[in-house]
Amino acid sequence: MAAQMNGCDDVGTGEVDRRQLQTAEHPSAASPEEGGVPAFLWFPDAPSKPARLLPPLALAYIGDAVFEVAVRQHVMARPNLRPHHLHVQATKYVSAKAQAQLLSLLEPQLTEEEKDVVRRGRNAKSGTIPKNADVMEYRHATAFECLVGYLYYTGAHERLRSLIDEGFEDLESTRQSSEPQR
Repeated sequence: MAAQMNGCDDVGTGEVDRRQLQTAEHPSAASPEEGGVPAFLWFPDAPSKPARLLPPLALAYIGDAVFEVAVRQHVMARPNLRPHHLHVQATKYVSAKAQAQLLSLLEPQLTEEEKDVVRRGRNAKSGTIPKNADVMEYRHATAFECLVGYLYYTGAHERLRSLIDEGFEDLESTRQSSEPQR
């Protein structure tokens, strides 16, 4: 009983109850008494640790998926819904080059905590050699995905939406200004 009250499992393995960690990290989360599902996650399974303790590459892993959904929703808001066109438009946002550029456009607006998450993501050693980007672009893209994952897991969804929305606007205006005039 005492182990359960301290956030550990009843077997004594020292594993932390994910629901308790998640609810302690974000005040709007549902408590275990309310069914144990964190109110701010899309699905009921919380991570095994609080977001600030997750490895940067794990945050980038979930951040990649969350950002992919944001990009798909963004391109679905456009008039041309042919699958090939959707794919071509989406790749303009999800490439390492685009994500690195998004991060550089957003960095001045980041809080110190967010900058620390970005730094951890940028410095993480993935062990993967990028095939369509240089190493620095790849590291900055990983840092961006790490930030997205962190904001998702901490329940800062309004902040996440705001940064992504502003990033899309900045990226599109940068692209338009760099296109040759006809």
